[in-house]
Amino acid sequence: MTLKINNLEIENIKRVKAVRLEPTQNGLTVIGGRNAQGKTSVLDAIAWALGGDKFKPSTPEREGSMVPPSLKITLNNGLIVERSGKNSSLKVIDPQGNKAGQQLLNEFVEQLALDLPKFMRSSSKEKADTLLQIVGVGEQLHALELQETQLYNRRTEIGRIADQKKKFAAEMISYPEAPKEIVSAADLIREQQSILLHNSENEKLRQQVVAIQNQVEYFKEKFERLTAELAQVAKDFENAKKSLVTAMKSAEDLQDESTEELEANLANIDAINVKIRSNYDKEKAEIDADGYTQQVNALTTEIEGVRGKKMDLLKNANLPLPELSVADGDLIYRGFKWDNMSGAEQMKVATAIVRKLNPKCGFVLLDKLEAFDQDTLHDFGSWLETEGLQVIATRVSTGSECSILIQDGYVVDAEDQPTEKPTWKKGQF
Repeated sequence: MTLKINNLEIENIKRVKAVRLEPTQNGLTVIGGRNAQGKTSVLDAIAWALGGDKFKPSTPEREGSMVPPSLKITLNNGLIVERSGKNSSLKVIDPQGNKAGQQLLNEFVEQLALDLPKFMRSSSKEKADTLLQIVGVGEQLHALELQETQLYNRRTEIGRIADQKKKFAAEMISYPEAPKEIVSAADLIREQQSILLHNSENEKLRQQVVAIQNQVEYFKEKFERLTAELAQVAKDFENAKKSLVTAMKSAEDLQDESTEELEANLANIDAINVKIRSNYDKEKAEIDADGYTQQVNALTTEIEGVRGKKMDLLKNANLPLPELSVADGDLIYRGFKWDNMSGAEQMKVATAIVRKLNPKCGFVLLDKLEAFDQDTLHDFGSWLETEGLQVIATRVSTGSECSILIQDGYVVDAEDQPTEKPTWKKGQF
């Protein structure tokens, strides 16, 4: 059974002279009236009666009264709570007639149910922490948020390095025409020596051609001079001509290779190697940047996983309202943070959370329901009935939405309220 108020009697407290009230068990009981008539005094008296001396008004006695304050509240579990006499001492009587004290009341009465403005004045983070502790996921969510923060900071740090690497690589000079590998002077010299050796062999062949040509001439002259030895000379002559043809055929296709490019490379070897190293550094910088970018992407995936766990944790939690949640340490209702909620939404959220704090306490006191229009007030009352929650509230109004009306410290009928009519006349101010 949740604790609710069956009836209450209040006399000579603050602005109240005498008020008796039987609030509805499930739903909204609105105490109406104009300003300074005693509406809030009723709530203060209930808070004092059930919450103890820390809720006691600084001046509880009604001004001008010679009779001390008197309170009597009967609760639905049979407890009777009284404060009366000069010292307004507390007396709690259980259904068996035994006397008890404030400690027994504290088991059933949620302190914030008596002082909802205290909850509403707390910071957004404090409200969110209260909700998370109620539903039992505060520590788990805190651990996930800490993990998310660490991953986010790590991703930010690595992302910054990745950006720096990319900018550094982009600003570096590239030489597409340069070789891929560092040029070695020794390799160039060896290549040059190989070409020179090749050319030397070619020169030997050319010299051989010249020698054979001279030999042909020699044998030709000898042929002319030595007719007697013509047969032998002719034979030698024919052999020489054959050798000449063979040598000339070999020499015709010979091409000398130029060493100019190698000599130029030898002269510019330092400049070439500078370009090669620059290309190598740029490529390495780009690889580094890609590596850090991959780390950023991996951390992003981890962060999204942690956020998913947070959402699942809150989705499966037994929250007081369907559209109530916590995001980044803030209380969220219907997609809005606390400071962006309407006054009516704030009261509804606060009521739901405070009720959840102590399920044994089935009532909440609300002051100043002026933030609610008629439709919102009706919807709020319907929600309270569905939740089986008792709310005793005040509202500056004398309309039909009020359960009772208070005037000058007394409960009055609606017809006793003066009709508001304009007092001005045309041409007068």
